[in-house]
Amino acid sequence: MVDYAIDPALPPGVPRDGRGTVITVGTFDGVHRGHWAVLQEIRRRALHSGRRSVLVTFHPHPLMIVRPDDAPPLLTTPAEKKEILAEAGLDYAVFLSFNQVLAAYSPHRFVEEILLGRLGVEELVIGYDHGFGRGRSGDVDTLAKIGQELRFAVDVVPPVLAGKIPVSSSRIRRSLLARDVEGAREGLGRLYCIRGLVVRGDGRGRSLGFPTANLWVPVNGKLIPPPGVYAVRAGVRKGSHGGAIHIGPRPTFTGSGPTIELHLLDFEGDLYGEEVRVEFIRFLREVRPFTSASSLVEQLRSDMEVTRAALEEAKLPAGRVE
Repeated sequence: MVDYAIDPALPPGVPRDGRGTVITVGTFDGVHRGHWAVLQEIRRRALHSGRRSVLVTFHPHPLMIVRPDDAPPLLTTPAEKKEILAEAGLDYAVFLSFNQVLAAYSPHRFVEEILLGRLGVEELVIGYDHGFGRGRSGDVDTLAKIGQELRFAVDVVPPVLAGKIPVSSSRIRRSLLARDVEGAREGLGRLYCIRGLVVRGDGRGRSLGFPTANLWVPVNGKLIPPPGVYAVRAGVRKGSHGGAIHIGPRPTFTGSGPTIELHLLDFEGDLYGEEVRVEFIRFLREVRPFTSASSLVEQLRSDMEVTRAALEEAKLPAGRVE
């Protein structure tokens, strides 16, 4: 896959070689199982027809421009999206800079100027609930009419179901905001993750016998699961470890602000300055105050036992994996 960013105000598109393209277009936040079905379909069709497979996606999220108050938190940052898309086997991923100019495009103008004019679309494949263009007016029926006029095929991929409900980015967000990280995993097809930089804390966890890595997570629109304690898998420079993460306030200790603190099982070493990737396996419990340090330690021991059980159930080893 070649990552190819274009701006609607500038001329070229992907390099032309006379083969034409099979394109899908959308925000693709999360690159979940429903998105993956669309991506594999355009790849299959491109291989069968001798065309090139192209994903057209946007940054920032269109709602950040047209209705910022309604913009959802992101399931994937642009860097994460590119990382996941690298495994899709596509020829190109085109990241369009979404702005007020592009927001004003009608579906017809968007298709004619960008998909056809710059990217040479010969077949457009979209999800069943697709909509783009001003006011999301570019639905399936509208695109079918535009395709007939401009002479390219339009096909629709049916929904991918989790239970009896279609997988969607909004459904995954609702799961995460309800602390249902297992439900989010079912929709995503992988564990939900965040990344953070290890910074120095007050050392209180170490004094209790449970050393923690304090994570600074950048404010970049990424959805952080609500306050609570979660069983996780963390990737560090020296491998991957199971553990538990605390998100939110520390009510047992007066004057302590909210933190994101990670305790790794069976780990010894210094993580200061490292970026850590944290994958969420299970919600363990809510944050609550304890009457003494000893009662907190007792709860932490229990948390670690439950974490080991969650890792075993998920078929993930607790200790280091290279």
